[in-house]
Amino acid sequence: TPIQDFMTQRNMELLEEYEPNVSPNATKIFINGVWVGVHRDPTQLVSVVKKLRRDGTLSAEMSLIRDVRDREFKIFTDAGRVCRPLFIIDDDPFSPNKGNLVLAREHIDKLEADQEIDVSGMNDDERDEKRYGWKGLLQSGVVEYMDAEEEEVAMITMTPDDLRAHHRARQGIIDEEDEESKRNRDPHERVVP
Repeated sequence: TPIQDFMTQRNMELLEEYEPNVSPNATKIFINGVWVGVHRDPTQLVSVVKKLRRDGTLSAEMSLIRDVRDREFKIFTDAGRVCRPLFIIDDDPFSPNKGNLVLAREHIDKLEADQEIDVSGMNDDERDEKRYGWKGLLQSGVVEYMDAEEEEVAMITMTPDDLRAHHRARQGIIDEEDEESKRNRDPHERVVP
């Protein structure tokens, strides 16, 4: 398969060539549930594959699941998986935007500019070519699709406020008003005010 060839080009050792005695701590690589090989540097591999998915080189609907404890990296490309879009948080250690949403004012401006483009008489492909739209957000690495299994191993924040609270907590800043409201909140309440 093309994805298996792609992984082999990135130093995946095919299962039939794998010697467990030589590298017992290698990470198993699964493609659509089939064990196809192993890799000795899974951190680098997962990083490269995620980057390629985010820039549009690989399919945006591909699921990437790394289980560190079981030393497994699962890739799913099959049909029938329910996926949802999520905004991406910049995790590049060298980025000045690290820890914040990739979504920036420039992306919003491009989406607003789409409203001014006259697409009457164009077919879908021509429209997609002219507009930034959803495809632009995907190819810019602003949003990505995740299925339920990938969500199990992802860190997901539900709101920008939660992200800000996380940043404050990591800096050791505790908002006493928040603590007071948490103590007085009904534990059975479903919606946070």
